[in-house]
Amino acid sequence: MAPGEHESFVDKIEEKFHDHHTDSDSYSDSDDDHKKKRPPAQATKSNVYRLFGRDQPVHKVLGGGKPADIFLWRNKRSTGIVLGAGTALWVFFELLEYHFLTLVCHLLILALAALFLWSNASVFIHKSPLQIPHIAIPEECVLEVVSALRVEINQAFVVLREIGTGRDLKKFLTVIAGLWAISVVGNWFNFLTLFYLFFVSLFTLPLLYEKNEDQVDALAEKAMIEIKKQYAVLDAKVLSQLPIAGLKKD
Repeated sequence: MAPGEHESFVDKIEEKFHDHHTDSDSYSDSDDDHKKKRPPAQATKSNVYRLFGRDQPVHKVLGGGKPADIFLWRNKRSTGIVLGAGTALWVFFELLEYHFLTLVCHLLILALAALFLWSNASVFIHKSPLQIPHIAIPEECVLEVVSALRVEINQAFVVLREIGTGRDLKKFLTVIAGLWAISVVGNWFNFLTLFYLFFVSLFTLPLLYEKNEDQVDALAEKAMIEIKKQYAVLDAKVLSQLPIAGLKKD
């Protein structure tokens, strides 16, 4: 084989190898682009309707930490103690008709009498007296609680002002319907029993919702769609005809 033919043969081999290498690179690049363009599987989950528009687990919505563990029965011992104490207070006040002030005074009498007798009897029975700890509420804790309450109260005032100005008819109707429902329930139970039912619901409804989350969210979505349809009909036939100044719709 002549030297020129040998060099041309080698050049052809290198050219084919170079073309094959560029084709594989372009294929890998297109494959990488396809992977990048592929939507993540989690993106479809974000479109799922969640009750009250939440985007976090129930445990996080309840604040996380120990309070959420108690409400969701993660710490059954603490949950049992809190629920049992609330039930005992309801039995004292509602069933036994014990008055709150009377109960507080009787508990203080028993506690002070026990401490006084033990402090004096310890000298005769040669026991060391009780070391009563010094209890003081830190100022920072009080300021944090007051600050949080201030924010919530101011937000409630803003909502009430918006309703009072008559600009948001939908919010006005929602608040009126909620107050009417509470007044109806208030006729069935007194305030203490109603508060106790609310207290028990904190330990039952979140737990049931967490276990049946998907089913409840699906039913809530259907209910919201139906409510919006009925409101649209009401708005078209009645609300839009009302002469309300500065009316704010949806």
